[in-house]
Amino acid sequence: MRKPRIRRPHSLAGRLFAVQIVLVAAVVTGCAVFAYLTDRSQAEAAARRQVTATATAVAASPAVRESIRSTDPTSTLQPYAEQVRRDTDVDFVTIMRPDGSRWTHPDSTRIGERFLGHTRPALDGVTFSETYTGTLGPSVRAVAPVRDTDQPDGRVVALVSAGIKVDSISADVRRQLTGLLGVALAALTLGGIGTYLLNARLRRHTHGMNAAELSRMHDYHQAALHAVREGLLMLDGRRCVALVNDGGRELLGLHGDVVGRRVDALGLPPALTEALLAPEPRVDEVHLTADRIVVVNTSPVSGGERRGTVVTLRDHTELQALSGELDSVRGFAEALRSQSHEAANRLHAVVSLIELGRADEAVDFATAELELAQALTDQVMAAVAEPVLAALLLGKAAQANEHGVELLLTPDTRIDDGLLPPALTPRDLVTILGNLIDNAIDASASEANRPSAEAEPTAVGAAAGSEPAPGADAATAAQAALSRPGRSGHRPQVTVTVRADGGELLLRVGDTGPGVAAEVVDEVFRRGWSTKSPGPAPHGRGLGLALVRQAARRNGGTVTVGESPAGGAEFTVRLPLLVTASATASTTASVPASASTPGATP
Repeated sequence: MRKPRIRRPHSLAGRLFAVQIVLVAAVVTGCAVFAYLTDRSQAEAAARRQVTATATAVAASPAVRESIRSTDPTSTLQPYAEQVRRDTDVDFVTIMRPDGSRWTHPDSTRIGERFLGHTRPALDGVTFSETYTGTLGPSVRAVAPVRDTDQPDGRVVALVSAGIKVDSISADVRRQLTGLLGVALAALTLGGIGTYLLNARLRRHTHGMNAAELSRMHDYHQAALHAVREGLLMLDGRRCVALVNDGGRELLGLHGDVVGRRVDALGLPPALTEALLAPEPRVDEVHLTADRIVVVNTSPVSGGERRGTVVTLRDHTELQALSGELDSVRGFAEALRSQSHEAANRLHAVVSLIELGRADEAVDFATAELELAQALTDQVMAAVAEPVLAALLLGKAAQANEHGVELLLTPDTRIDDGLLPPALTPRDLVTILGNLIDNAIDASASEANRPSAEAEPTAVGAAAGSEPAPGADAATAAQAALSRPGRSGHRPQVTVTVRADGGELLLRVGDTGPGVAAEVVDEVFRRGWSTKSPGPAPHGRGLGLALVRQAARRNGGTVTVGESPAGGAEFTVRLPLLVTASATASTTASVPASASTPGATP
């Protein structure tokens, strides 16, 4: 048994084609009927004018009045009437007595018979026209009086009638109608061909889908655009926004109606605008917006000519933050490995002292190490009661020691536990302070003039096993290691200040690196800057300061950069302690006039 064939609804193009064909046929037919009726009416009016002019001209002829006075008017009037009929292209010219007896007729056998038609208005001296059926059939005729001009009263002495048969008028209209029908058929044919071509193109563009399928696809299209978390931006050939989804608006920070606006008028960073306007594809490029780090991919749409560009955007902010945290964890792991190695060496020293029978020296050595390490921890915890910041500073001190850099806390550093508002998350604190310290360590290490092995012991080194100076206890050594604000000497240093200052959390990190030149400050924050190599970092690197600025902006804070007392760069972050994280503030970056040291720090 054959399965019943399911009839697919006609496509939108097919339905439009049928409607347009019916519409074109109706318009052409209506125009043809209107033209026929108009032509027939005009033909009848023209015939009336023609026969009226002919009858009036014959009635006014002196030859006609002269012939009427003769004894045999027919002999002279019949040839004259026939000549006028041929010359004026009418069907008959009849000259008659006032009683209607014919003197002339196209059919000579009808001469002498009475005229068939109305004559009363003409006998009263009025020329008139009518449609009447006479001996030649229905005709449009006019009757005019012939007056005797020799008489004072100008009485009517004869009548003249000229007419055109209705059949002749209809024949003329049919000839015109034939041409009209030809034109109508040609218009219908051209209209059908044009409609077919237009609908064939529409069928290609709609892929043969009907109206319901197009409506359903539009609904799916809208739902997909709003459901996709990634950003989607479509540009037309004029580099104007043709479409943007919710994800694209969020990632680019677009507000209001942006469809139809040019890309370079959206207020995006110059580097991102350049990437969106580029004629060639861009693959996995990392760009910075005001609040986010986005990965941009562009693909030009072309079909013989450039039609536009499709842009996809992915949020890279969280991934970069996690990468920074992973780098910190790796640094901590390396520091722990190094400290484990140093602890093993010192343990060997203690064991060797015991084996040499110098137990007292072994006890003094081990006790001093333990006291210094504990004093270092106590010093950090006493100044910074916030556990996340304290742990971060201890870990960064060990990391700085690995790079031959001395990490110092300024004497005014103090943060009490519970001071930070709930909106200021530990993750943002780690992002801000961790990245600033990492950049400062890199800058200070790169500026060092001698290998770190020859440098003075660092705070972590002292905490891990450097023997204190004679006569100094462990607490004094720890205080000297952590609290000195910039010793003179060759040791590269990073100075950290963390304190509450007038309702704000102040985070300040200075270094002994090359500093930041005033002309590159904006570039440092806008594009990212790498301390691994001079100048802008490759894509995917040098985004630490961008993360710092974004974290500060999220919490309503500001970031400034200037010159540290030691000659390097000094970054200052101020975060409000009394407002929510939704507050926003403009991030500023400025360099004092004295900061003229060339180079880039972060």
